[in-house]
Amino acid sequence: MQLHDVWFVLIAVLWTGYFFLEGFDFGVGVLTKLLARGRTEKRVLINTIGPVWDGNEVWLLSAAGATFAAFPEWYATLFSGFYLPLLLILVCLIIRGVAFEYRHKRPEDKWQTNWEHAIFWTSLIPAFMWGVAFANIVRGVKIDEHKEYVGTVLDLINVYSVLGGLVTLSLFTFHGAVFTSLKTVGDIRHRSRKLAARLGVVTAVLALVFLIWTQASRGDGKSLIAMAVAVLALAGALGFNLAGREGWSFALSGVAIAATVAMLFLTLFPNVMPSSLNDAWNLTVTNASSSPYTLKIMTWLAVVVTPLILLYQGWTYWVFRKRIGTQHIADAH
Repeated sequence: MQLHDVWFVLIAVLWTGYFFLEGFDFGVGVLTKLLARGRTEKRVLINTIGPVWDGNEVWLLSAAGATFAAFPEWYATLFSGFYLPLLLILVCLIIRGVAFEYRHKRPEDKWQTNWEHAIFWTSLIPAFMWGVAFANIVRGVKIDEHKEYVGTVLDLINVYSVLGGLVTLSLFTFHGAVFTSLKTVGDIRHRSRKLAARLGVVTAVLALVFLIWTQASRGDGKSLIAMAVAVLALAGALGFNLAGREGWSFALSGVAIAATVAMLFLTLFPNVMPSSLNDAWNLTVTNASSSPYTLKIMTWLAVVVTPLILLYQGWTYWVFRKRIGTQHIADAH
């Protein structure tokens, strides 16, 4: 395996980590309207992810930075061709971060309500748009012989990409509901488990259609195995959720996300961004990568930095591991 292959795998791992971690806090943001009854329960939901949401976004920065350094042609084509969707995601992430920090700064009901609306929409939109973006990457987009995207934004809107967006939205919301049941006590815990059961059925149907479509279009034996793991993990997550085993359910919903991402990257390899105009114009791990020397330096940096990031995040989750409920929320002043 050459270094550009190694970095393709590492970037896939970074996206997996991002969707696993940011997936549940996107889901919790969506649940502030679907699950919470009153402001106190919204504060409970927000507090479950309050200590970790910003750390989860480190994985996005790492994935984008690694793509820029390891595969500059892929980065340039992706971020220019998907400029408006990615800009929308970026704006949502900025507003979302501000909403978490500013929501409690003033006591007026209107002030807090507006920021709560912002948390909901800036969680829902990225959860949907990431699915649209990755579905288009797998499907192939209009790339010419100069490695430039020559399509329009409307070319990114198609049945397959919209289905991909619905899959990530429903999967992240289900993941968030399971996380909520794992992190809370009392009535909100039981209601989140019931909601997760309903969301899981919808997610399973959408994911099965999307995965079968992907496998039929571009899959091989390896992607078929990843697809099977994703389906079985999602079914297991549903079963453990019904049994009240929240820890196992959360772990398996995370496995379902990881296997789905793995399947998408397996269907891509050795391409990083297929051209729908001509297969000869595909961006691959070979023609889109940096020099071997650059990849070698990046590899050594990754060996040093990655364990530190993992230790820090693991410590954060350990410190804030306890469940919370409405009884733990102080009266607003």
